[in-house]
Amino acid sequence: MEAATEGAKAVGTVIPIGGEPAAGRLGFGTGGLVGPGYWGPRHDDPQRPVALLRRAVEHGVTLIDTADNYGPDVAEELVARALHPYPEGLVIATKGGVVRTGPDRWHIAGRPEDLRAMCEASLRRLRTDTLDLYQLHRLDPQVPMADQLGTLTELHQAGKIRHIGLDSVSAAELARAQQLAPIASVQNRYHLLDRAAEDVLELCEERGTAFLSWFPLGNGTLAGGAGPTLATVAARHGATPGQIALAWLLHRSPVLLPTPGTGSPAHLDENLAAADIALTEGDLALLGALAAALP
Repeated sequence: MEAATEGAKAVGTVIPIGGEPAAGRLGFGTGGLVGPGYWGPRHDDPQRPVALLRRAVEHGVTLIDTADNYGPDVAEELVARALHPYPEGLVIATKGGVVRTGPDRWHIAGRPEDLRAMCEASLRRLRTDTLDLYQLHRLDPQVPMADQLGTLTELHQAGKIRHIGLDSVSAAELARAQQLAPIASVQNRYHLLDRAAEDVLELCEERGTAFLSWFPLGNGTLAGGAGPTLATVAARHGATPGQIALAWLLHRSPVLLPTPGTGSPAHLDENLAAADIALTEGDLALLGALAAALP
């Protein structure tokens, strides 16, 4: 792989979650372990996703990103089956606040009683007394933000949640939320060709909040190449386009923690190897210009 030129950003090895340097720079998302539309199991043999989760941790992943509605319930149960008792230093991040009723069918449920029940159910499925990171999957527009975050703060104070996170929020919502609760992380869609959440990322950088990017490979689009620039940089490093897209995220900001998911051991290994790629300033300039060229 081409050596980084002087001035290129260092990828680094850890990222803070609520001030605790507990997570490596690449997490593992469990959405790919369940069926299409996040409904039901993906495989007839549950040992396949179990083995994949164990492989991820054995190869250095220190954050597993899941949600109660993946399946529903399926992903959390797989995480517990594969990894419980959880090794020291492994962060299990889950989400609540969304109810899934069928493939690609869901609704937001952010009433305090809903959030309490969802948190308790996740604790049972994950076989733990405390959820490392509990993310509000969506803000409920029908419920005051203060009530939603107040409920999560109560659960935090009761020892059932270690850190509180948010999913799919604007910069204004994040700023307001941080006045109401200790927000340790944000999880928004963000990747090389989709930087709509740039202002959210900048606020996270300013306040030391972890940013967990979902769909970091554009739901597979970037793994396929997405144009000659990505292919050129990939060839220069003897890497795949997907690896370069992940490496760009790691160089983009020290608070970024991509959570790519997969059902393939080979693809898992490919993704994790992206953390070893040192992009040059020239690479970063080429890749950074891609979004500006989009319609």
